[in-house]
Amino acid sequence: MKDFDYIIIGGGCAGLSLAYELDINNKFENKNLAIIDPRTNYNRDKTWSFWRVSPHNFEDCVIKSWNNFSINITNKTNYVSCGKSPYQSIDSGLFYKKTISRLKKNKNINFLKTMNDLDVSKSIIFNSLMNIKPDKKDLWQHFGGVEIEVDKKIFDSEIINLMDFDCDQKNSVHFFYTLPYSENKALVETTWLSNMMDDTEKNYDDQLKNYIKNQLKIKNYKILYEEQGKIPLFHTSSIIKKNEISIGTAGGMTRLSTGYTFLNIQDHSRYICKNFGNIDKIKKFKIKKKYKYLDKIFLKVLSKYPERMPEIFYNMFTANNEKVIKFLSNKSNIVDDINIILKMPKAIFIKELF
Repeated sequence: MKDFDYIIIGGGCAGLSLAYELDINNKFENKNLAIIDPRTNYNRDKTWSFWRVSPHNFEDCVIKSWNNFSINITNKTNYVSCGKSPYQSIDSGLFYKKTISRLKKNKNINFLKTMNDLDVSKSIIFNSLMNIKPDKKDLWQHFGGVEIEVDKKIFDSEIINLMDFDCDQKNSVHFFYTLPYSENKALVETTWLSNMMDDTEKNYDDQLKNYIKNQLKIKNYKILYEEQGKIPLFHTSSIIKKNEISIGTAGGMTRLSTGYTFLNIQDHSRYICKNFGNIDKIKKFKIKKKYKYLDKIFLKVLSKYPERMPEIFYNMFTANNEKVIKFLSNKSNIVDDINIILKMPKAIFIKELF
């Protein structure tokens, strides 16, 4: 049986980000690593977007950055500037190419499809696999998207539409999301925050066709890329053993109120790298408790009052936009938090608080 000093289970965003961070900091000069993932080819399958509130290793994988975004509900649009923390989108295909090409040059790093014939008794394992027990009460952020190209210059490439709530909500929370990469190319997504029990919410193709035709007023376009996915807005875990450390969503790196995960993964990877010599003995890296507490209240309100959420999201961004971005990106201070809380409907939030 083969044995490795370290094993990463799952070669997705969390696993490859961690391996890359450790490799560029020369952590495998005298140690070996196995990355376990069944896939044969790494093609673009996701788009990771976030406000750049902290540096990361993947600026060369960014499709585009924007300094402005909008949020709209029926008959109202809020335009917001985010120049200090630009909104970025990363192409997962470029991310895979960069990380894997670097990691395969290191003779001490091995890519394996299974854990068969591995002796893991002396290994430290970083596990990104989630242990999810379905519950109809659990909320998900689920979505479908298409990158489209048109012949004419239609899009304003300097601003994204972060949330367009002017659409059928179906007693859930539903919005469209448009990222213009250029004047004739954009990613358009339909996104739901729900328990996924209504199958009509999952007709992403029909929703996108209708939105592109009726809202964006585009009749002829070419689909360059398609994606679908779902993010759990509840706590998940891997099966923890003494020599295991959970990473990614399984390690609590998804912000439950927003689904944002990418920069949290980078923060976690840096923390592991900094403490690599005794990572199995030190304090577990976590998103601050205050965010988990506030997210719990927020999701209770979302679950009980979905019809109020478009207005709540809209009003949230009428506060100081930089404070909102810091709050949603886990970088806020108490003054920022108070500013956001004061924008919430006090009656229903206080009711859920107690």
